[in-house]
Amino acid sequence: MDDIDGNGVRAHDPSMAKEGRTYTMFCTGPGISMRTSKDRVKWSLPTKVFEQPVPWAATTIPGSRGSYWAPDISYFNRKWHLYYAVSTFGKNRSAIGLATNVTLDPTRADYKWVDEGPAFQSYPTDNFNAIDPNIAFDEHGHPWLSLGSFWSGLKILEIDPATGKPLHPGEPPTGIASRERPGAIEAPFIIRHGRSFYLFASFDFCCRGVNSTYNIRVGRSSSISGPYVDKDGKNMMDGGGTQMLATEGRWHGPGGQSILRDGRKDLLVYHSYDATQNGAPNLRIEEIHWDKESWPQVPSAEPVPAKSSK
Repeated sequence: MDDIDGNGVRAHDPSMAKEGRTYTMFCTGPGISMRTSKDRVKWSLPTKVFEQPVPWAATTIPGSRGSYWAPDISYFNRKWHLYYAVSTFGKNRSAIGLATNVTLDPTRADYKWVDEGPAFQSYPTDNFNAIDPNIAFDEHGHPWLSLGSFWSGLKILEIDPATGKPLHPGEPPTGIASRERPGAIEAPFIIRHGRSFYLFASFDFCCRGVNSTYNIRVGRSSSISGPYVDKDGKNMMDGGGTQMLATEGRWHGPGGQSILRDGRKDLLVYHSYDATQNGAPNLRIEEIHWDKESWPQVPSAEPVPAKSSK
């Protein structure tokens, strides 16, 4: 194990950014949970992005209750973009919200999260679910939004960098990964390595403590919009996906992943349920190693507990 830290910190669906020398992590929770760290080991007490529920969310998605899922942080057009899901369990009437900020440093005078409203929505008549957003950039540096879960799987659409919203409003998103029911899939995350794009996804079920069956899969493509295939050449639209990480030892159901490019390192940031803590979801961070065929791998080892404020 070359790089693992952040353990002992409660987190679900973590997404991480680095501004200057400070890491900022965003997680699922009321108002979107936020923590900072200088070393990815010792983390601040959690604060909230939104102290009050987002005004449009409760009327747009009844029952959402101010708890927002799977935030995703990215930087383009000279500001930070925080996408997040507003939804309820078991329904595909969902929305992806957007908030922007010129800095992640709350001590700066210009620090302010600006509610940009819903960026994209799904309706009961759609065959997809607008949750689990992720911004990725194509070979030209243009932003794309991947999203989705159960129903017909994971999707992608191109984003207007000026607005952070769909470049072609009303145009249906493109499918990039799917599984036959009852197979579950969600949490897309796309990065570019070399000349290929890699789609990471969480298969099976989260949110069940030690009974969670989440596991992380990956496929790759020469195009950001697919098709993505696994090591065996199976299309991810047909259920393909090479397993990268699964339950091992005390750590159950790894998933809800994101990736932070930190200098020359690609760090896999995810949560896993700790059997020694009654299945509490914990932050996990590991360095991705690229094999000689340019497939990502993560070594396995028991972690050294981190210092944290619970």
